[in-house]
Amino acid sequence: MLIGKAGTATTSISTADAAGVTVRGKDLCSDLMGRLGFTEYFYLLVTGREPSREQRFFLDLLLVSIAEHGLVPTNQVARMTYGAHHQEPFISTNPNRLVPVLEDGDFQLTESSAILKYPADKNDMPEYPRDLQKRAKVNEAMDWFNTNFYREWGYNLCYPQLFPRHKRPTDEGQKVVVEWGLDKSAFWLQVLNDHWLGDGRPYLTGDETTIADYLASSLVALGELIRYDLSKYPNVKGWLDNVKALENWGPVSAALDGFAASIKEQEFIAG
Repeated sequence: MLIGKAGTATTSISTADAAGVTVRGKDLCSDLMGRLGFTEYFYLLVTGREPSREQRFFLDLLLVSIAEHGLVPTNQVARMTYGAHHQEPFISTNPNRLVPVLEDGDFQLTESSAILKYPADKNDMPEYPRDLQKRAKVNEAMDWFNTNFYREWGYNLCYPQLFPRHKRPTDEGQKVVVEWGLDKSAFWLQVLNDHWLGDGRPYLTGDETTIADYLASSLVALGELIRYDLSKYPNVKGWLDNVKALENWGPVSAALDGFAASIKEQEFIAG
């Protein structure tokens, strides 16, 4: 019985030969053993980077929790990088087999937009304003990204080039989908540049960050993985730079940065 995916197995995490073991580009014996602790090593496995002091502290808390549930770090890395969302127990939680999922006690949510809105409402966060019209503009921006921009940008341009499960079964099919995504994404980026951000505002709905910026920036930043050039859309680039300058962008995006480093030699079709 076949266990795992068909085809040649590849990894960007670690390799081994007669001379030694290499983990994320570092020699296990000379670079890591005796220098990194257990938590730092786990973070390196997942992201390709070593953690900051704050990241190490919170990851320590996580590791204690998951170890109590039988998930040792190497198993957890494998689950996070090998499609665990297509396996039990995750698919019982979210039959869509997609991430993220929010759990608050026995309560669960499975859609990114709803997941952002729920804690914002629960904690009365200013990023989701109570004023009816201001909130309506936040909802409008989030819906626009989910129903228009994300379809072409994510599922036709970025994902088919980044994730094997999204790659089309034939070279011709892959070429058609990616070229379609490239063409249509240019249209939506122009709308974002000229309409949503055309008046020079720093954030999507005005002078303050909202959960619309949190959702949208995570989608637009996908383009960095395929090395998409946003310089043709200066308002978009300026807005994304504003969001990336926020205090928690680095820690939140650490895993994405690690993934980007693991595919730095890969070639992409991008604008």
